[in-house]
Amino acid sequence: MKAADIRSEDTRHPYWRSPLAMLAVAALLLGGALVVTIPVPLGPMYWDQYLYLDAAQRIYSGQIPIVDFFAPVGPLGYYLYAGLMAVFPKAQPLFLASWCILLVTIPLMAAVLADVQKRSNTTAFALLIPFLLFSVLPFNTGFFYPFPGADGFGIYNRQACQLLYVLACILLFMKTTRLQTVLITIAMLSLCLVKITGAVAGGLLCLGAVLTGSLRIKDAVLSAFAFFAALVVLQITTGIPVAYARDIGALLMLNHSGLGSRLLQAASLNAMIVALGGLFWVLLIMGQRRNTRLLVLLPLFLLAGLLFESQNTGSQAFIFLWPLLLLGLAWSLRERSRHLRAGATVCILAIALPHAVTILQNAARSGIGVLRYETLPQANLRTLGAVRMRSEHLDRAQTMRRFYADHRSTFSALTTQGDLPSFLLFSDIDYQAMWLLNADEAVTALYALERQRNLRFSTVMTIDFTNPFAWIMKRDAPKHIAIGADPARAVPPPDDTVISAVSAVDIALLPTCPLTTNVADLLSIYQPMLTPNHSRITLTPCFDAFVRNDLLP
Repeated sequence: MKAADIRSEDTRHPYWRSPLAMLAVAALLLGGALVVTIPVPLGPMYWDQYLYLDAAQRIYSGQIPIVDFFAPVGPLGYYLYAGLMAVFPKAQPLFLASWCILLVTIPLMAAVLADVQKRSNTTAFALLIPFLLFSVLPFNTGFFYPFPGADGFGIYNRQACQLLYVLACILLFMKTTRLQTVLITIAMLSLCLVKITGAVAGGLLCLGAVLTGSLRIKDAVLSAFAFFAALVVLQITTGIPVAYARDIGALLMLNHSGLGSRLLQAASLNAMIVALGGLFWVLLIMGQRRNTRLLVLLPLFLLAGLLFESQNTGSQAFIFLWPLLLLGLAWSLRERSRHLRAGATVCILAIALPHAVTILQNAARSGIGVLRYETLPQANLRTLGAVRMRSEHLDRAQTMRRFYADHRSTFSALTTQGDLPSFLLFSDIDYQAMWLLNADEAVTALYALERQRNLRFSTVMTIDFTNPFAWIMKRDAPKHIAIGADPARAVPPPDDTVISAVSAVDIALLPTCPLTTNVADLLSIYQPMLTPNHSRITLTPCFDAFVRNDLLP
């Protein structure tokens, strides 16, 4: 069964009822939603998306991702985000971060739909609707907290999964043409520049397409040549690829736990998908209409998913199985054995539906709840502060920030022994709300300090996981400092460029409500670089600051 796809006689509909028209309408609606600031329900680990604000502000000041600052993933998402933010300055940052990849995936998906709907509108819609579901709603396919809220973490993982979904559509459903080769090259290049493990998974998908005849060997070679040629051009013009390879090497050194244990973790988190996929593969072997193509593709797709998810926290795991499952559903409906047909159909639905149900349930809970949630009170955070939450979470955030400030020594002692106040502290919605309230207060204090001393902090740094302050205050962030600064996973040992940049920074902000283990570890890295040229002051009850000495009286 070639992508002869699932044929039907339903291609004579008016254009306005076609899948392409639906995709165009969706794109227009999303663009409209970016024109205004729409508050989102605050979710767990929401501060992950502040990395995009940090990166965008650095790009606006002339810095090149990867070359001028260390990042945990590739540069493409940051450039797309910065571009969209320039066009839609009032958009809620989470929507920008979640939808910026659509600048790549919508054109690719449009080309797929234009080809597929010539043969079957039903098939084209079956590919389009899941694509829109996963791309539009800013949620992961797993629950990470009992209370609903938008998922501001793992965004680049979701972007890679959505690219893999489109790549699977290109490989499995497009006719073999030069256009298919061009689209594969664009998809693989985008995967590489979003997250390198996405490109590894995409390579396995392409291998399966070659083995099963969906992609001719000469076209695969041509695509690979174009892929590497593009990287050469990018290296000559920006220097990103070599710097990217260097950063990947540094990340591998920091994350040296064995691949085997990570694969086991990925398999346990996605146990039902792996088990049901294996069962479906057995049913394919038993089938009277044995489908060699599916037999080859299914294990490769499952392996690709496991490899990708072994490096993730938060994602839309295995969504790229959907196009393959659509082919599997067509096979099962043609299977002569009633028992095999029923078993295969149940396996397919059991693999596919939980993804959709989880995302729809999260979206429904958040959408309904946000109507009665409270808006975060803030004065300085710009669109970053456009969040809403339960009154109980806001009350607790305000209570705990006072409590942490009044009992700083107690929580510092807890940090010294390597513990957090809660194992799920960074997932707690009240913690994320507290972080925003503290940041707003810190910005107020910074502006007051500038007025009082008649000075301006040109470069603003944080000794913390994330630094949106440069964007909030429209200042510069220092070069070479890692964004997404997790000292255990994404902060390489400082070299001379980092030492020089930190030593010259105007002000470095240190959150203290509470002083967490990651902040304490970062402080141990950066304080020796700050101490000679900076003085530590109390900025607010919840923020200290290292101010460059020549800016003080």
